[in-house]
Amino acid sequence: MITDMTLGQFFPGKSVIHRLDPRTKLILTIVFIVATFLASNPVTFLLLTVCTVALVMASGISLGTILKGIKPIIFILIFTAILNVFLTGGVGEPLVAFWIIKIYKEGIIRAVFMALRILILIVGTSTLLTYTTSPIALTDGIESLLSPLKKIKVPVHTFAMMMTIALRFIPTLVEETEKIMNAQKSRGADFSSGGLIKKAKALIPILIPLFVSAFKRADELATAMECRCYRGDKNRTKLVKLSYKGRDALWFVLSALFIGGVIVLGFVAGYMPEELASTNLFRIMFYPI
Repeated sequence: MITDMTLGQFFPGKSVIHRLDPRTKLILTIVFIVATFLASNPVTFLLLTVCTVALVMASGISLGTILKGIKPIIFILIFTAILNVFLTGGVGEPLVAFWIIKIYKEGIIRAVFMALRILILIVGTSTLLTYTTSPIALTDGIESLLSPLKKIKVPVHTFAMMMTIALRFIPTLVEETEKIMNAQKSRGADFSSGGLIKKAKALIPILIPLFVSAFKRADELATAMECRCYRGDKNRTKLVKLSYKGRDALWFVLSALFIGGVIVLGFVAGYMPEELASTNLFRIMFYPI
């Protein structure tokens, strides 16, 4: 399960999305996230699903890779669905009523929407950004978009570099965790049996070597950057200069039509009833409308 995590990995390719400017992909990712949280009815979720499938096809990323990246979030999907099923009230008689447990039709609908929202967010944003953008291009894109903040002495380059390195090291830490777990299992460690407390204690032999390895890698990276005379963005030139092209303008137009369609269809098809939204205890977390 741990090795199935693909967040932060870059898959080289020559697809339409691969060739987009990294700044375009960052802006499109923000638009996609906003549109995902604006969707609140079957019609808008259908539009989101169609656009997500289109992004996956346009990226050239294999379906197996996408499914592999979904596996680690299955628990989150199930947990979110359960919360919404049991903690969402409704109008009329409940479908199931046992002791203090009441399950309404509205709760089931909300659970499906919340699970679908998380799934679309993970697949859409990773396909649009991390899978198709190299760490170097991502750093340049973030730095370029935040460059106006340099006028107020914000260390934009350092911030962009930190974000990119953190994202890049996720697959490395996942691989290191898998190696440590296999090493501990070969020494007789058991991570699956026992209660919750016992399982938590069993993680100590994993966490301590993992932290030591992470700090060692960070120190080695800092030393390597100093040996190469890295001084941030001071008097720094770029080998590849970012420039918008016609295809970037086309994608900006498509993104504007996309989020406009989500808003219009939301009002035409109707958002969820206010009575349903107000009864959800996790409205702020999962339904920000």
